[in-house]
Amino acid sequence: MKIHAVQNLPVEFGFKINAQRKEKLSALDVDVVFWASNGDKMTVPAYYAGDDEFRVRFAAPEKGKYVFSVVSGSKEKIVNGTIEVSAYDGANPLYKRGRLKVSANKKYLEHSDGTPFFWLGDTWWMGLCKRLLWPGEFQQLLQDRVKKGFSVVQIIAGLYPDMPAFDPRGKNEAGFPWSKDYKHLNPLYFEMADLRIERIVRAGIVPCIVGAWGYHLPWTGVDTMKKHWRNLIARYGAYPVVWCLAGEGAMAYYLSKDREKDTKFQKEGWTEIAAYVRKIDPYKNLITIHPTNNSRDQLEKPELIDFEMLQTGHGDRGSLPNHVNSVAKSVRRKPQMPSLVAEVCYEGIGEFCRQDVQRLMFWSAILNGTCGHTYGANGIWQLNRREKPYGPSPHGMSWGDTAWDEAMSLPGSTQLGVAKKLLEKYEWWKLEPHPEWIEPHWTDKDFSAPYCAGIPRKLRICYFPHMPWGQVKICKLEKGLIYWAKLFNPVNGTEKPLGKVRADKKGEWIVQKGWGTGAFFTFPLYQDWVLLMER
Repeated sequence: MKIHAVQNLPVEFGFKINAQRKEKLSALDVDVVFWASNGDKMTVPAYYAGDDEFRVRFAAPEKGKYVFSVVSGSKEKIVNGTIEVSAYDGANPLYKRGRLKVSANKKYLEHSDGTPFFWLGDTWWMGLCKRLLWPGEFQQLLQDRVKKGFSVVQIIAGLYPDMPAFDPRGKNEAGFPWSKDYKHLNPLYFEMADLRIERIVRAGIVPCIVGAWGYHLPWTGVDTMKKHWRNLIARYGAYPVVWCLAGEGAMAYYLSKDREKDTKFQKEGWTEIAAYVRKIDPYKNLITIHPTNNSRDQLEKPELIDFEMLQTGHGDRGSLPNHVNSVAKSVRRKPQMPSLVAEVCYEGIGEFCRQDVQRLMFWSAILNGTCGHTYGANGIWQLNRREKPYGPSPHGMSWGDTAWDEAMSLPGSTQLGVAKKLLEKYEWWKLEPHPEWIEPHWTDKDFSAPYCAGIPRKLRICYFPHMPWGQVKICKLEKGLIYWAKLFNPVNGTEKPLGKVRADKKGEWIVQKGWGTGAFFTFPLYQDWVLLMER
């Protein structure tokens, strides 16, 4: 067998295995071993495609010649062949720059070629089910997110939150991902999922694939969940993806009869699965886990994940103290790892958490050291339909009836795209929190005061959650430097130049004198603002 392929692009081929074997074919572990011309070896899991067929997807990390052998669980060789790999010359950044990795300083994510990657995620938890119609509605949502600048989609591989196992709302066009006794995967389910995952990648967006919601683990057991994960790695590992082991990994089922027991089982079980995923994924895609609070506390061995996700609340501005404190703690925690908020205040949840709160949560996190941010719209994560909302969760309450296509157009998604576009004009990955550079600034007694981060002698970015009435001053300005200052409107992206800035004898610049000192108000509208100072 001789195959032609392109560097970083998945190439797929199938092969037959004798159906007369004693083992159930769907339970067999079949690998394909690839050797590069320099001797590097990759062992790639194959997936069961139905009948007596297995298939493998392989993405060559380098151009050149590869040879391969298909090996079953009994180590017998079934197929041999070669792959000739040419260089990729397309425009998709995920293939051009390579899959994601952690930066050398452990503070942000980057492509394999060293290009920094800004994570702006969108939450499509149930995006593989049939309530978002394929292909039209799926493509409509995807194109909207591409246009707005999103770079990640967080999507679950069929074992969903806010429903019991085998709830009809979790079906796709081919049914459920597993038989109801958890003995057999449904290859047809994953064929429909394949179409959606491939389309996300083709659009230049990274799929963050969540294996299951955490509370499914006591139902499936660890061994079955490993088979689930092996199938995911076989099907999607060749794509530039990120693995999220589970959603709310250590949280027991809403109606659990023994929450303490289930939480303990989940924490231990997801730790074992994390080690398994790390062992069998030949591409070393990044691994994390979506938490009830922070990723590291969801596992017995937090060193098994590459970066930390945070979930910081859904209580509108009342969530801000926990949000900011969680971020500040995470970015300082040792050992160092990149950190980002993966869930907070879905826009519209509870009929609040509107676009102003989306901006507040984004800027307060980024300027405290996160390497990106995940947005969510209530109505999209659960895919409400106008004619049939998702309905109640197991606890009996619905989280809201806003239809997905209405939620798609909520203004917060546009405004976070505007924020990302601004930050990407600068070396955002070098930003460090510097609350001491502005006065007043946020403290644990006042979370609505300004936030500030920057790069010494180059850049300062300050976020004002609301227009200040009192005096505002920039502090600790470097002697002899001149900055250009401007206000950035985080609602629509317009800018207002403020001119040159030099430090006074105290190393300060008075941005505005404040109420009662005359008509000296720098901020033209009563809202939140971003102050930019470039050397």
